[in-house]
Amino acid sequence: MKKLLSTVIVAIAALAASASNPIDNIKIDNIGVTRSEGNIALSMNIDLSDVDLKSTNEYVITPVIRSAVSDDSIAFEPITVSGRSLWYIHQRQNSPAFRAGQKDIIEYKSVAPDYAWVDNSKVLLSAQAQGCCKAPIGEPVEPEEVGHIYIPHYKPQFNYIQPVADSVKERHIEGRAYVDFPVNLITIYPNYRNNAYELSKIIATIDSVKNDSDITIRAISIKGFASPEGPYNNNIRLAKGRTEALKTYINNLYKFDQSLISTSYEPEDWEGLIQYVKGSNLTNREAILAIAENNKIEPDARNTRIQREFPEQYAFLLATVYPGLRHSDYRIDYNIRSYSTIEEILAVLNTAPQKLSLSEFYRAVATMEPGSDEYNEVFETAVRMYPNDPVANLNAANTAMAAGNYVAAKRYLDRAGDDPTAIYARGILAALQSDYQEAAGYFGQAARLKVADAPAALQSVQQILKYDGDGSSIPVKQN
Repeated sequence: MKKLLSTVIVAIAALAASASNPIDNIKIDNIGVTRSEGNIALSMNIDLSDVDLKSTNEYVITPVIRSAVSDDSIAFEPITVSGRSLWYIHQRQNSPAFRAGQKDIIEYKSVAPDYAWVDNSKVLLSAQAQGCCKAPIGEPVEPEEVGHIYIPHYKPQFNYIQPVADSVKERHIEGRAYVDFPVNLITIYPNYRNNAYELSKIIATIDSVKNDSDITIRAISIKGFASPEGPYNNNIRLAKGRTEALKTYINNLYKFDQSLISTSYEPEDWEGLIQYVKGSNLTNREAILAIAENNKIEPDARNTRIQREFPEQYAFLLATVYPGLRHSDYRIDYNIRSYSTIEEILAVLNTAPQKLSLSEFYRAVATMEPGSDEYNEVFETAVRMYPNDPVANLNAANTAMAAGNYVAAKRYLDRAGDDPTAIYARGILAALQSDYQEAAGYFGQAARLKVADAPAALQSVQQILKYDGDGSSIPVKQN
């Protein structure tokens, strides 16, 4: 994973005025440091307009980066600042030099090899007087600090949560079938209209779990619905009778224990009608809804009133919507066995990950290299299987942050709940996106909630804020 270094701060300090310092009137602005491919580039604007040198005096000014904690240093390309007479000599000899008191800004840039100790170092200007033929005169002037490079290394420590093992892995699968019946009849005819297809959906759903040796079916429930047209009492008979007919059809195929299948019914699917009308562009939609939603009116009277007051819209609903309100909703509840060995878990992970519990996903990932593609993919798969589980979302957020996918991490953290570890993870995301103020708030809260890694994380971002707090610093770029 490629990552930018944490924010690198160059805190620019004003040059201290000193009568004995020959560079006390040099103005430095826009210090910048860029790191790229093992090199470090130092740039700055140098203003010599206020520098006053005798005509025969000159100094060699050398920018230096020096470690704040050791004797290591890097000297960059020097520049020569000359009084009037020496500057003309340089011009005749075609040697580079800048004239003291000149009005133009020097856009200085120089490149040197990079070193790790630069992470905490000072930017200095040293000055050495020189005479004819560039011979040094006297001792070098004490270097003047003009900036400080500080690279605070915020390295996130991700906290993954081990899910609690499920004592029983309970699951369910559900569907809807539109089994058609001749008018007023409650007998199933498998080849009537589209019944072969609708019945095959139910059979395929049952077979998907019944034929799996890892699965035990606990219960099958069927709920039948009729549409609002016709007398309500007759619709009770139809909804109840047709649901029992479907139960009998299933039992004849599978010979289940009678107690395994339960049935219920809704005489008229008014809720389905209401949801359709709400999402439609029907003329008089609001008026139709007002009638359909009014439970103080008897069902038969509601249907008759819509038919009478809005005949055109009722005819449309009767032809295109009411048939879909006659349906059977079914649900199969089942248990999946637990997997005792890593070999079993990994095999199921590759073929049917939906059968694993979160704790089994966690056992699988323990065998993998942290941060590897397969490691990250396990947590991604777990959150797809358990999209609303806080633990699955938190662990997936950690892998997303480690991979630099902050958009996905934010999405997962929104569903990770308010566990102390989730609060800490939100601090990591804020810090990785350089929002250190927000990160400090999260880390402080997590520290108070006893998250072990939070105090060190808080100290790290507070140190960054210390160097970046006055708004005058500039970041070092990473190319």
